[in-house]
Amino acid sequence: MKVTIKTLVALLLLFQISCKQSETDSSTENQNSNTTEESVDLSVGQEGVQDEVSNPNIVQVASGSPDHTTLVAAVKAAGLVTSLSNAGPFTVFAPTNSAFDKLPAGTVEDLLKPENKDKLVDILGYHTYVGVLKPEYMQDGGEYEMVTPKKVKITKDGDKTFVNGSEITATIETSNGLILVINDVLLPK
Repeated sequence: MKVTIKTLVALLLLFQISCKQSETDSSTENQNSNTTEESVDLSVGQEGVQDEVSNPNIVQVASGSPDHTTLVAAVKAAGLVTSLSNAGPFTVFAPTNSAFDKLPAGTVEDLLKPENKDKLVDILGYHTYVGVLKPEYMQDGGEYEMVTPKKVKITKDGDKTFVNGSEITATIETSNGLILVINDVLLPK
């Protein structure tokens, strides 16, 4: 009986020492984990989320398009990257680089200046609808109020759909809405 009690006491002591070592290891892991979390840049918004599984959002898709570099530069200059990376859904009428080239010389460069940010936000807001607008569901003569509280007008010609007279040439689905590619810059009136 004395041997059994001594064995039991020895096992309890080993168990207790083992638990203390485990707590110490766990505490060190938590400190390391907190250090890692503190080094993460918490100022990065939804646009900073990167993974290999999810579908890309509107900004990510546009950033990967060689035909939309001017639009992406404008979105960045207007400070709208976070807004257009959020959950949405949004529909963005996305002018191509050649659409921006149709504007009078110097217009784009002028709009990208910090002092013209409000004008740029207004123009880009006129290209953005909160919700999903699929061209196949748009009605001829339909009007939609954009983020800038002004309306765009839809017209149809056979299978073609136009917004303010500019043909929608492609529809790209993203994780937070649609990109509708157009060949003109829509200017609010």
